[in-house]
Amino acid sequence: MSKETKNNKDSDNTENQTGKEKISRRSVIKGLAGVGVLGAFGYLSLKKNSIQSPPKKIDLTNKLGLSDAPYIKKSTSGKNKDLLRIGIIGFGKRARSLAKALGYIHPSRYSDKKESKGYKDWMEQENLNVSINGFCEVFENHADYAFEILKNEEQPGGGANIKLPIKRYKTYQELLDSNEIDAVIIASPEHHHAQMTIDAAKAGKHVYCEKSFTRTLQEVYDMYDVVKNSTIKFQLGHQISQSVVFQKAKQAIANNLLGKINLIQTTTNRNSPSGAWIRHFKNDGTVRPGNINNIDWKQWLGNSPEVPFDIKRFYNWSLYQDYGTGILGQLFTHEFDAVNQLLEIGIPKSVVSSGGIYIYKDFREFPDVIQSVFEYPERDLSLIYSASLGSSNYRGRVFMGTDAKMELGSKMKITADGNSLKYKTMIEEGLTNSNNPMFTFPKEEEIDGLSSATAKYYAQRGLIDTKIGGRAVDITHLHLKEWIDAIRNNGDGKLTANIDKAFEEGIATQMAHISYMEKRRVEWDPINRKVI
Repeated sequence: MSKETKNNKDSDNTENQTGKEKISRRSVIKGLAGVGVLGAFGYLSLKKNSIQSPPKKIDLTNKLGLSDAPYIKKSTSGKNKDLLRIGIIGFGKRARSLAKALGYIHPSRYSDKKESKGYKDWMEQENLNVSINGFCEVFENHADYAFEILKNEEQPGGGANIKLPIKRYKTYQELLDSNEIDAVIIASPEHHHAQMTIDAAKAGKHVYCEKSFTRTLQEVYDMYDVVKNSTIKFQLGHQISQSVVFQKAKQAIANNLLGKINLIQTTTNRNSPSGAWIRHFKNDGTVRPGNINNIDWKQWLGNSPEVPFDIKRFYNWSLYQDYGTGILGQLFTHEFDAVNQLLEIGIPKSVVSSGGIYIYKDFREFPDVIQSVFEYPERDLSLIYSASLGSSNYRGRVFMGTDAKMELGSKMKITADGNSLKYKTMIEEGLTNSNNPMFTFPKEEEIDGLSSATAKYYAQRGLIDTKIGGRAVDITHLHLKEWIDAIRNNGDGKLTANIDKAFEEGIATQMAHISYMEKRRVEWDPINRKVI
């Protein structure tokens, strides 16, 4: 057969095939005419799905250079180490979580739930060989509850229960002066953090301080300088770095899976009075306990302006300029820490903030909707923070690169960019596409059992616990353990939220705060160490 004859035959076959395809399409469309418009759309949808089929079910873990098993830093704390005596300043709700992370729970917490998963997970928590043998609290109700917790009849991790005398100190200064206290946890409202930390450092007490770092810009400088020139071990209360999901994200960044990261979007969405810090009411609408007779109001005010006793200020201090920085100090700081721990972006070159009080027309002095843009021109990077206290629409935390995006919360999801050259072959081979994550870790999660919307919010962002060996481990416990290890080993190389990271966060937060309050763009002058 000649080449010309063969070509003609191939051409005839092609025409016949085309003709059959046309007939087939005409027949289908004709048939669809009887089922109406919806039937036609159904056919087109099926046709589209057959073309854009989902990626093949292939494990890309090794192909992407990611290890299979989660990992966590091995602790050097334990029963064989010297006993560490800890004092807690402020024994409210957060302090109770910190005490639980150290091995102390209220007898009623699990008295009738010995078989619950939460109790079993807590009982498997490592014994850090610490004793909370002192505290300072201005509210009598909280102090009574603290004594009940610190009886510590239960002991996680095994071993004998530590029975040191428990002392309530009248003032935090008395606690710092005590020779029976080695280290302190500061769990007071934000306006006390700077002075308490400075006084603790001067007294030679190691400090674990809850966020936010400080309330004002000047306090950032003062607190940093004193701690930096001391010998104490300082840890700021950000625990996300202890999560195995975060560790996996760190590995993905190190392996350059995202390409050049140019934009990061972090968000906060809440839609409840409690989430907006209206906390002086109980669920039944009655006012929570507390009055001038059982709250040491003068000590609670500290160095802030003197005002008459106000139960709203006591419970809702996050809403007042005298005591905090609102959304930025309470919620943005978590987001900045997560990004800074992964990418070490440090202090931004400039910040612009905008927003307002759009939802809660009450007594608050801070916005309930805010956006802040942080520019890092030397990194070719922008960080955008967006928050609303009037919507529970989950928007997450997203790192965008030239090759892929990474969503980071209770899970880590990496999705290839449709125009990526790095993943072009994988996309063409059907191993992945831009509509479905090519890597998800972990594959399962359990957050539905949490009791409150606030708890679920923190769980979604990876701020409550992590899974190690099939069980839930409190990441606050791991973060405190890291601090305790540094104290015992006389080194701070393992302190992920050390004073330098805290300073960077403090400056970034204050820049966003100043920008909003003064309605202007602000810049960082690294030479003179000033916000201008």
